[in-house]
Amino acid sequence: MAGPGPDKQDAQVPEAVQASLLEHLYRSHAGWLNRVLAWRLRTTALDVDDIVQETYVRMGRYAPADAARHPKALLLRIAVNLARDQMRRNVVRGGLAEPLDEEGEASLASVLPEQHEALEMKQAILALPPIYRDVFVLSRFTGLTYEEIASHVGISVKTVEWRMTRALAMCAARLRD
Repeated sequence: MAGPGPDKQDAQVPEAVQASLLEHLYRSHAGWLNRVLAWRLRTTALDVDDIVQETYVRMGRYAPADAARHPKALLLRIAVNLARDQMRRNVVRGGLAEPLDEEGEASLASVLPEQHEALEMKQAILALPPIYRDVFVLSRFTGLTYEEIASHVGISVKTVEWRMTRALAMCAARLRD
């Protein structure tokens, strides 16, 4: 028995009905989804808007019956998954937009004084070994619980707790230096 998700039934539903349902869902829930993501992700409005837009593109792939059953839950699940994917890509890419020096660190001389602390924190996070950095980023930037992180990464909750403790200690030590 297949669960909710993109379905072959879409081919049987007229495109106009699918578009009408999607438009109704957008008008009804886009503002709510935008506010929830802005609060939960604590990221820029532009990033939230991109995630909301992509969420509705993905929602269009679902059968109307699946999309209408629990629309807010489905929208939020799709959006959170998209945010996680984006965060993972940023972690894999290193997440820095600033040019790096020969040691692989962004130059602090090229930033404004108010950006200095944020850049130092970013460098401390990026300096973490990947096993600690991944857990830290998933916890602090995507708002996942330790249980969700454990399930996602495939480790125990105790291991997540231990890695978070180590990541926080490493960041604190680097920021003290």
